[in-house]
Amino acid sequence: MIRVTELALPLDHPKDALRAAILQRLQLRDEELLHFTVFKRSYDARKKNSEIKFVYIIDLAVQDEVAVLDRFAGDAHVRPAPDTTYHPVAEAPANLAERPIVVGLGPCGLFAALLLAQMGFRPIVLERGKDVRRRTKDTWALWRKKQLSPESNVQFGEGGAGLFSDGKLYSQIKDPKFYGRKVMAEFVRAGAPEEILYVSKPHIGTFRLTGVVSRMREEIISLGGEIRFEHKVTDLLVEDGQVRGVQLASGEQLMSRHVVMALGHSARDTFRMLHGRGVFVEAKPFAIGFRIEHPQSLIDHARLGKYAGHPALGAADYKLVYHASNGRAVYSFCMCPGGTVVAATSEPGRVVTNGMSQYSRNERNANSGIVVNIDPATDFPGDPLAGVELQETLEAHAYVLGGSDYCAPAQLVGDFIAGKPSENLGDVMPSYKPGIRLGDLASSLPDYAIDAIREALPAFGRQIRGFDRADALLTGIETRTSSPVRLTRDRESLQSLNTRGLYPAGEGAGYAGGILSAGVDGIKVAEAVATAMLADLQSTGANRGAEL
Repeated sequence: MIRVTELALPLDHPKDALRAAILQRLQLRDEELLHFTVFKRSYDARKKNSEIKFVYIIDLAVQDEVAVLDRFAGDAHVRPAPDTTYHPVAEAPANLAERPIVVGLGPCGLFAALLLAQMGFRPIVLERGKDVRRRTKDTWALWRKKQLSPESNVQFGEGGAGLFSDGKLYSQIKDPKFYGRKVMAEFVRAGAPEEILYVSKPHIGTFRLTGVVSRMREEIISLGGEIRFEHKVTDLLVEDGQVRGVQLASGEQLMSRHVVMALGHSARDTFRMLHGRGVFVEAKPFAIGFRIEHPQSLIDHARLGKYAGHPALGAADYKLVYHASNGRAVYSFCMCPGGTVVAATSEPGRVVTNGMSQYSRNERNANSGIVVNIDPATDFPGDPLAGVELQETLEAHAYVLGGSDYCAPAQLVGDFIAGKPSENLGDVMPSYKPGIRLGDLASSLPDYAIDAIREALPAFGRQIRGFDRADALLTGIETRTSSPVRLTRDRESLQSLNTRGLYPAGEGAGYAGGILSAGVDGIKVAEAVATAMLADLQSTGANRGAEL
C-alpha cells in the first residue's frame, strides 16, 4: 500500500474527481490504480476569505508499487502506507479459570472489556449506574423535572460522561500503534457513521452514541463477558500489596488478582476509598470556569467567512487560549457546535454544567467551556484530594446561586466584564436545562479565576469578532473538565505504583481526556492485563512442574 498526503481538491468537487486527482498526482493510467481509501480528510479555514479546500490523505494499491515509490523517492508526500491493522497481543487458554474485573463502563472500561472479551478472557464488568436506555430516562428527569438520581445521571452509567456530550472522537495523544484506529473501527462496526474513520474532527452525537454503546455491550456478552449494572464497588480487597478482588455495596465479594479501575472523573467516593486503602494517589492539574453561549451563526461567519453555512463544512468550531497577567491560562474546552448546555451534576445539592451536541449539530447556539487552569503544586500542595474538595465547595455554592433547585447561575458577558449583576437576557437565549437564574457570577469561582476570565474575554473577542458581545451568556459552573487526581501507575506494567494487580485506567485515573483517548487507554490496559494473566498462568505451571 502507498500513502499520498496533502492532496487538495475544491469543497464542491464531484466524487470521481478524487480518483482523477490520484491518477494525475502519481502519473498513473486508470487501470494501474487498483483501489484506494480515504484515510483522513480535513480543511484549513485559517484564511477564511480565501478559498477553502478539502485536503486528503489517501491509502491506495497500484499494480507496481515498487515502481511508483521509486519514481517518487524524493517526494515526502508519497510514502509506503503504515500498517494500521490491530493485532491482538494474546489469546486466553481454554483452561483459564480466573476472570479479570473491569470497574466502570465508560469509554475506557468499554474498550478494556471489549478487548479482553475478544481475546477470550471473559471479563466481569461492574457498573454503578444503569444501562443506557434507563440511564437516559434518569438524565432527562434532571433536565426536565429537576429530579436527580445520584447513581444514574450524566456522569454515571453505561457509556460514562462521554455519552452525554458531543461524541467527539479526536485527540492529541501520541498513537504510534494506531489504537485510535481500532477505537474508530469498533464504533463503525457497532453502527457509527463510517465517516468517523476519515474526517478530521469526527463525532457521533449523543443519541447515535447510545445505540453504538449498547451494541458493543452485546458483543462483550456474546463473547463470554458479564456485565452487571447497578453494582457499585465500595471496597478494594488487598493483601500484602496485591489485589485480591473487590467488595460491592451489597456486601458481595468478587475475587480476582487483576482489577481494572476505569473510573470516570466524578467517582469521588471511589477516589476516597482507594486513598483510604493506601493506593498511591496524587493531585493533578484540572480547570474550572463557565460555559459560554453565542449564536452558532456568529461562530460560522467568524471562522468560515463566505463559506459559512456550507453543507460540506457544517457548524464551525473554535479553540482559544489566553495567558492572563496573573499567570493563569484561560482556554476554551469541549467546544460544542450547534449544541446545548446541560446539567451534569451527579451529587445532590450541587450544580455542574457540560456541553452536548447531536450528530446534526443544528441547534441555535454554540457553546464551550471557558476555563482557568488549577495547578495543585501551587494551589494546594501536599493534599491529593484537595482538588476534589475544591470542586465540591464550588458546586455547592453554584447550587445556592442558582436557587437551590438545580437551575444554574448565569450572567451576560458584558455585565460580567463590567462587574454588575445581570437582570435581563439579550438576543442569546440560554439552552441550559432545567433553567438559569441571572445574577452575578463573581462569587462562583476563586478571585484569580474571575480576574483571568474577565481579562481573557475581550482578548478572545479580538480573535473571533463578537465573542465578547455584551449579550453572550455565561452559565456556571464548569468544574469537571478532567479528573483532579491521578492514580499513578507503572509505565511498563500499567499497574498501580504500590498495589499489584490494580490497573488504573482512563479519565478518572488521570490517563485520558475524552472518548478517544479513554478508549485507547482501555485497549492498552486490556493488553497489559492479558499479558500479565498469561504470565501468571505460565509461572504457576512452571512452579507445579518444579514441585513434581
